[in-house]
Amino acid sequence: MLTLSLLRHAKSSWADPAQDDFDRPLNERGREAAPRMGAYMAEQKLAPKLILCSPALRTRQTLALVLPHLQRTAEIAYEDDLYLASTGQLLKKIRKTTAATSHLMIVGHDPGMHGIATKLAGSGDPAALDFLTAKFPTAGLAVILFDAKSWSGVGDGDGRLRLFMTPKRLP
Repeated sequence: MLTLSLLRHAKSSWADPAQDDFDRPLNERGREAAPRMGAYMAEQKLAPKLILCSPALRTRQTLALVLPHLQRTAEIAYEDDLYLASTGQLLKKIRKTTAATSHLMIVGHDPGMHGIATKLAGSGDPAALDFLTAKFPTAGLAVILFDAKSWSGVGDGDGRLRLFMTPKRLP
């Protein structure tokens, strides 16, 4: 069984319209939502073995606020090609992951995160699938399970959506 956790960065600031997109920080709402999502991940006993994160400021800040809630055993890699990665780029990255990584987490951006989640999640709770199909809000988390031994064979609709949570839906 393989587990893929997809975490979209938390809400970022647009206070400085001249600021480069890559360097946009989290806003107050994002700084509040990210640790709440981290706590939720801990409650769900999510323990990624490898975390791939876009190097953009808002994704790094999101991960930094989530990490204190997770087990400290995960390897973390900040990869340039995850910045605004497309669905196809994300799928290639997932398929290149070694089979020894049973739980992969990606911290990234839309529209790629939404695209890859809807592409891979072929089954699961119908209400959660409908919610995921509608949108992937900031700090949203999708967890998709695959009955596979290798990431290289993961394809369209092969996954089962275990959960889809957003900060607004947290209890």
